[in-house]
Amino acid sequence: MYALRRKRASLMPAVALALLGAIVTIPALSSSRLYAAAPERFGTVTVQRGDSLWALAERRTPAGGSVQDTLDTIVAANHLDSATIVPGQHIKIPR
Repeated sequence: MYALRRKRASLMPAVALALLGAIVTIPALSSSRLYAAAPERFGTVTVQRGDSLWALAERRTPAGGSVQDTLDTIVAANHLDSATIVPGQHIKIPR
């Protein structure tokens, strides 16, 4: 009688799929361009008596800009946990 032959698994479908994936992916990756954001520039201000973070942000916000965005940048740049600042403290302010 005939003996049943066991079929071997072939790697050909996996190789073909990997090759197809590479053919599609490589051109897509090579044509993409990455752009880095411009580094932010900061100046240093010494806090005077009567200064507040809002007042400092207002002075440094360009015309038509958002004071809140400038304030958020100041808080993040100085790692502040609260809006409390004291006279003599040095604060980094965006230019």
